[in-house]
Amino acid sequence: MTHTKPDPEGPREEESLPFVLPAGVVPERLDKVLARLIPEHSRSRLQAWIEAGCVLVNGRPGQIRTRVGPGDYILVRPRPAPEDQAYVPEDIAFEVVAESPDWLVIDKPPGLVTHPGAGNWHGTLLNGLLFRYPELGQVARAGIVHRLDKDTSGLMVVARNATAQTHLVRQLQARSVHREYCALVHGYLPGTGRVDAAIGRDPRVPVRMSVLRPVAPRPALTAYRALAQGRVQGQAVSQVQCRLETGRTHQIRVHLASLGHPLLGDVLYGGQCLAGARRQMLHARALTFVDPGHGDERAFCRLPPTDYQQVCRAIEWQEGVRGLD
Repeated sequence: MTHTKPDPEGPREEESLPFVLPAGVVPERLDKVLARLIPEHSRSRLQAWIEAGCVLVNGRPGQIRTRVGPGDYILVRPRPAPEDQAYVPEDIAFEVVAESPDWLVIDKPPGLVTHPGAGNWHGTLLNGLLFRYPELGQVARAGIVHRLDKDTSGLMVVARNATAQTHLVRQLQARSVHREYCALVHGYLPGTGRVDAAIGRDPRVPVRMSVLRPVAPRPALTAYRALAQGRVQGQAVSQVQCRLETGRTHQIRVHLASLGHPLLGDVLYGGQCLAGARRQMLHARALTFVDPGHGDERAFCRLPPTDYQQVCRAIEWQEGVRGLD
């Protein structure tokens, strides 16, 4: 098989890769042939190029199962993968609560994805950080050291340089970053308690996490305290304060659901959309960390956004909503 000499840095978007299959080659599916011709790319990426019409066989768009053999001329027009174009500045709305030369504290609005990933390669907080603070392009993950789910609102700390990022990550690992959340849940959840249950992927529903027979579980610990109880649309609800001692994916949502008290609006874990809740009613209200630059403690608090407060107002509270000042 012959083709042009490849660029040692890989093909650029505008470059094409021509191949002529030599005599004696065994006819085979196009995607399998390409996997041997361009082994630096995954089979799934090559198949995506074929489906996008970026692979021509004898001048015509090929199909994944097209059989190619001796004398066939294949022209590949590489396309960058979505993740290769994800780290671009975009003007994204979010509020900066406070900042220093070493860190930013932001109030992430609900509906904003924190970091690019499958299905969300653009329009994320990371893209907005690169737009507003171009120097973050020199910091891994644009300085993001912890995440909030797309539909969870609230406070996050972002590092502005590599040294501060290392410092903050170590604080998270040492569990010395204090993160407190408020949540609206189904049912009357009394008193205080701790949920100590490892979390991993749900073996039946890949987009869910679980404490029941989880895949690759990791230790997870959530402390909670009931703040108020009430009723809405004929159902009991509670407002709960949660403190993370670990930071697993969907941790509070999974742990409270495992107690039989899923979050309002959290349909993934059994919650219902009562009182106009269109997302999980979860807000990261308080954040405390040690300043990487000065060594003193920094503490921040933020009230929940408008939609959360509207749901609160629709609930008939027995003793009022406490603990959100």
